[in-house]
This record gives sequence, C-alpha cells and structure tokens, in this order.
Amino acid sequence: MIRISQLTKHYGDNPVLRGIDLEVSAGEFVVVLGQSGAGKSTLLRCINRLVQADSGTLNVAGIDALTCSDTRALRRQAAMIFQHHNVVPRLSVLKNVLTGCLGAASTFTSILQLFSREDVALAMQCLERVELAHKAHQRTDALSGGQMQRVGIARALAQRPKVILADEPVASLDPKTARLVLQYLRDATRELGITVLCNLHQVDYAREFGDRIVGLAHGRMVFDGDASSMTEADLQRIYPGQATEPDTALAATDNAMIPATPLRF
Repeated sequence: MIRISQLTKHYGDNPVLRGIDLEVSAGEFVVVLGQSGAGKSTLLRCINRLVQADSGTLNVAGIDALTCSDTRALRRQAAMIFQHHNVVPRLSVLKNVLTGCLGAASTFTSILQLFSREDVALAMQCLERVELAHKAHQRTDALSGGQMQRVGIARALAQRPKVILADEPVASLDPKTARLVLQYLRDATRELGITVLCNLHQVDYAREFGDRIVGLAHGRMVFDGDASSMTEADLQRIYPGQATEPDTALAATDNAMIPATPLRF
C-alpha cells in the first residue's frame, strides 16, 4: 500500500530525511517512534504531499506521490489526522465529518458544500464508529479535546481512504482517552482494511497498538520490526542519549521545522 525507497528531504541545509526505505501493507497498523526532529512528521507529510520530498521514490495506493500532478486524488487515498484536531469549531460535528466527502466531489459541489443523502448516511456511520453519533448536531467547539480528535477520525474515514496518516494524534490527551483514540484507529485497520501510519512518542502505546514499529533517529530508519522484538538497545538507537523512555509530557514533534499548512476543504 505504501512503498518508499531512498526518500530524502532537506529544509535548507538541514537534512531531515536521509534515504528512508519503508514498505507498509494493506490493513497494517505501523507506529513511527523517534525524538523531536527525527523526521516523523516530515515523513507523513511527504506521503500526502503536504511537503514535497527532494528525491527517492514514493508510491501510495498505486499513485506516484512524488510526481503526480493531481494531489487531490492522492489525498483522497491518504487521509490525515493532525495533533491539534484541525476541526472547524463553529460547524456542527456532522458538517465537520461531511467535509471528508468533499475530496470526491466536483468543484461546484465543494464550493457550495452540497451533500447528498448518501454522504450524510456515510458521515453518520463514521460517527457511529467513533461513538459520537449522538453529538452529530452539536457545535464542535462544545466537545472535549478527545471528542474532537474522534471527529477527526470520523472525518478521515468519511474520505473512504486506503491510508490514514496520524501525526501525534494523542499527544495532548489523557491516557484513557488516548487509548480509546488509538483503539478506533486500530479498529479501522482490522475491520475496514485501512493502512494506518501513526507517529507517537509513547513507547508503551506503540507496543500495545502497533502491528509493527519503525524507529527514526536523525532522519534515518534505525529499527523496523514487531513490538515484541524491540529491545532496550533498539530504544537507545531510536532515542540516543536518553537513559529511559521519552517523557511523554514534555515530548514535542518535529512540526516546528515544517511550514504551517492550513486545512482546506
């Protein structure tokens, strides 16, 4: 579903990705671990062209993501879930989820946001999957942070994607809510066959939910295997210079190096 070979990306003179090779199968839940600045967010944003890679090959659901001119078609296949929700607070929960349907709509329909009965039915099914159907007609700004993230998952599912890219989706959530959000994502792989590539800082969550763990350090892949095979030595390569697992309360992403990209419908 995702095939990456020798992918590189620089920001100015700073190399962020240094020859990444990665293959992810359909329906696989892969967690990407790494320190701040390791390249995790850049990797995900290269996959759906929010960031343009410099070189290498990158194929997503049969689309050449490095050279394709139709980024809209690419992003229909690779939905994105952001750390800070990126919902529209003044819209209802249902309308936020319905925006996930716009990628497959005509330009005229997208501008006027004309949704069919089928679109509404799909959006409600996605809300039911994350147990928020009863909130469908509430304003989204009335929700908790965890509920907003579940709206983000429902919106991604409404795209009917083949891949979901989740960039630190539980960074600001309490442990109970974080596990619930990750469970919904894992259910998407099990029940819908969607491939999930998820950036995390929390090693315990990676071990609990990931089918496979990929470790990045200084823009290079230093580990690729299942959770049970990851040793303390592997963690030291992923988190060089740290004697223990990363402090999840203080951890940040490498988003600081990435130009802000507004959410467009």
